[in-house]
Amino acid sequence: CPDLAEIQTPPIVPALLASENGLILVTGATGCGKSTTLAAMVGHLNQHADKHILTLEDPIEYRYTSKRCLIQQREIGQHCATFAAGLRAALREDPDVILLGELRDSETIRLALTAAETGHLVLATLHTRGAAQAVERLVDSFPAQEKEPVRSQLAGSLRAVLSQKLEVDRQDGRVALFELLINTPATGNLIREGKLHQLAHVIQTGQQQGMMTFAQSAQWRQAQGRL
Repeated sequence: CPDLAEIQTPPIVPALLASENGLILVTGATGCGKSTTLAAMVGHLNQHADKHILTLEDPIEYRYTSKRCLIQQREIGQHCATFAAGLRAALREDPDVILLGELRDSETIRLALTAAETGHLVLATLHTRGAAQAVERLVDSFPAQEKEPVRSQLAGSLRAVLSQKLEVDRQDGRVALFELLINTPATGNLIREGKLHQLAHVIQTGQQQGMMTFAQSAQWRQAQGRL
């Protein structure tokens, strides 16, 4: 199982994973390492917390061994027909943490937001290239009349959006760069009011809260001699 320290996610990520509830999104293009980051998050919880974790994946990429956590893994098509059906069944078992391989449609997003509001920590992925775009994508999955209540739900339940991309490093290997949006009161207000275009500015000025832009992440990698 990959390790958060190995991937070198932003320093605040372990603190975000200590949340009792809410939604943490990992976003990026196909092949950028999202599932590796999610696996590292599960691995971190497995070492540091006593939780019941239920994963819904298509397909299962990493096999976990329960350490401190009880981990159950389910595959779409084998254990359940869809992410939405799997999530409904998962909620009946009341896990502490739910890993969702992908937020594919509005039904799954709606269920994930409800789970995040009702005492579950939800870790999920989306195919967007930036943190602000991820919030827009979630809201845009719904028809016009539902956008406002969904924004309100998101403002209340989102914990953070971690976006990533891979760059070629000095050793011709690949190194991950990150962008991190954290749902501070200011972030929540912008989401609630639909001012999603202002989220990029929040990330740029949010270093003290632990946020990070891709440019700041690149500077960090350069200081390490990786880029």
